[in-house]
Amino acid sequence: MGLMAEPLLAERVEPVLVRDFGAWMASEQRRVYALCQRFLQDRDEADSATQDVFLKAYQALKREDAKELDDPARWITRIAVNTCLDRLRSRKWQFWRRRPSSEDEKTILSMAASTAPEAEARYFATEISARLAASLEKLSPRQRSVFTLRHFEEMSLEEIGDLLGLDVGTVKAHMFRAVAKLREDLRDLYGGTK
Repeated sequence: MGLMAEPLLAERVEPVLVRDFGAWMASEQRRVYALCQRFLQDRDEADSATQDVFLKAYQALKREDAKELDDPARWITRIAVNTCLDRLRSRKWQFWRRRPSSEDEKTILSMAASTAPEAEARYFATEISARLAASLEKLSPRQRSVFTLRHFEEMSLEEIGDLLGLDVGTVKAHMFRAVAKLREDLRDLYGGTK
């Protein structure tokens, strides 16, 4: 029997992002959390989703077939959007949302009363924000994605299409429907009648 040649094992070169993952994560974490918060409308859930996003990113980078990324920010945004969409589709997490009872809410609001003018302005800003969040909840996950990426992340329609795997016409259609639904739902806030 002849000697068998040992196969040459090529040493795997880790992508730069894996070597500096902690620093990169720290630089992107606030932006990813804000995006998840806008999608999920729940701080605890957004925090959990953000952790999931970076765990998925790290695992993807550690795989044998991982390669250098041209645009790491866009890549992590895509992971975040897909993670949030998965959570919105499942709705299982809704069971765990904590909200005070209506009696507790009344007690909290009565204790926080203030006569200062800025308190009233803050109250109305909070009310408007809550109404917008509730209206966003009524949109389909795809409409919410398009609206959030356009108006909160300031992405172009082309970038949104690339990120979500949609053509620009479909993105425009989702945007049009989202804006129409939001206008209808929030009409009383800008002088219309509901």
